[in-house]
Amino acid sequence: MAIRFPSLIANAKQFHKLQSLLNRNQSDVPKGHLAVYVGEYQRKRFVVPISYLNHPWFQDLLRRAEEEFGFNHPAGDLTIPCSVNAFVELTSRMHLS
Repeated sequence: MAIRFPSLIANAKQFHKLQSLLNRNQSDVPKGHLAVYVGEYQRKRFVVPISYLNHPWFQDLLRRAEEEFGFNHPAGDLTIPCSVNAFVELTSRMHLS
C-alpha cells in the first residue's frame, strides 16, 4: 500500500496540471490549490491547498476515490466518495493541525 502513495500524489498533481491547462482563462482555482468534488449523491465543489495531498487523512480519501472510481472517472474530475459534512469536518481538522 505504501507504494501506491507516490502514484496517487503524482496522478493528483498531473490532474491538477491538466485542469489548470484546460481552465487557463478561468482563474477560479488559485495557484497552489486543487479542485475536488465531494458528495455521495449530489456533488459539491471544494478548492483545497495542494499541501493536503501530503496529509495522511487526505491520502486515505484519495485511496478510497481510487478504489471506487479508479483514475478514469467518467466525469473526468477528482471525486471524493464521502459526505460533504465528513469532508468539511476532516479538512477543518487538517487545517488546525
